[in-house]
Amino acid sequence: MAEGDSSQEKTEEPTARRLEKARQDGQIPRSKELSTSLVLIVGALALWAFGRTIFDGAKNIITYNFSIERAHLFDEKQMLIHFTASVVEAIVSITPIMIALVVAAIFGPLALGGWMMSGKSLLPKLSRISPIAGFKRMFGMKSLVELLKSWAKVLVIAFCTLGLFYWLKDTVLFINQEPTEQAIIHAIDLVMMSALILALSTLLVSIIDVPFQIYDFTKKMRMSLQEVKDEHKDTEGKPEVKQRIRKIQYEMSQRRMMQDVPDADVVITNPTHYSVALKYSSDSMGAPLLVAKGIDEVAFKIREIAKEHKVPVIESPALARSVYTYTAVGKEIPEGLYIAIAQVLAYVYQLDQYFKGMGPKPKQPAFPVPSHLRA
Repeated sequence: MAEGDSSQEKTEEPTARRLEKARQDGQIPRSKELSTSLVLIVGALALWAFGRTIFDGAKNIITYNFSIERAHLFDEKQMLIHFTASVVEAIVSITPIMIALVVAAIFGPLALGGWMMSGKSLLPKLSRISPIAGFKRMFGMKSLVELLKSWAKVLVIAFCTLGLFYWLKDTVLFINQEPTEQAIIHAIDLVMMSALILALSTLLVSIIDVPFQIYDFTKKMRMSLQEVKDEHKDTEGKPEVKQRIRKIQYEMSQRRMMQDVPDADVVITNPTHYSVALKYSSDSMGAPLLVAKGIDEVAFKIREIAKEHKVPVIESPALARSVYTYTAVGKEIPEGLYIAIAQVLAYVYQLDQYFKGMGPKPKQPAFPVPSHLRA
């Protein structure tokens, strides 16, 4: 096929198998902007929820350490106690926020692409240290998009920051007129609210980045028509292999079928082209069961095995064709053939009695086949 053949263009959407293989190789769509936004938002919400706890903890640490007794300043043991108590108070104060940030950092990336564990993504690749590949990444479309996203983040956050300053300027200017403790609490509330608003503003970039990452990933995963055909062959199997498998399966089923012929009660023939072997037990079967059937060479083999094991062979062309056509191996005969097969079995029984010298030679009846079951 020519190198520039249009059939080699990546025009086909990725198949489920291609996407699954990409996931196994560690290739899934990810949005760093979305992950960063979620961490910032969770951090801001945690700061809003536990900010008062941090304030109280800081207040307790300052109060505790500024009210230290003079004698304790010269006692190393007491100073160690003060230091330990301050550290514990600080850890307890910031632990809820740290836990929230750790959870957000772990589960934030799962928002796009889901959970993925692959050691292949950690393996070294020459393309990562290749100067040529590095230049392509630096001056490629993806680098341009990353640059635009960086500028977008700066502009969005700057715009929101200026908007916050303008909105809160009067409130900030009058904080100095409030009592000290109330002013501190008010200032902390303003800081937490501003942090949350600025964190939410980063979602504007994420809203643009997520569709782009999905589009970019899908574009990378696209396949040529030939790749789709090759994958289909690999999945379904090559025609010659499938044909060989079917042949082997057919031969195995034929061998199993022939093994059941000696246990049959009767074989009905065409007499040359068709042979069907039937078995019936009133104790375990609701109707006669077809244990083997075949045409031409297979039919001849069935008759040969039947004669070898002294299984009665009855000639009835119409009945043999009907049983062959309308009954699968291992299945019971159709209800419309019950009367005909019952007459066959009765005739076989009479023949057996005759050969044992226990009755007259029976005359073979005409086994009736309903018109809708004729083949």
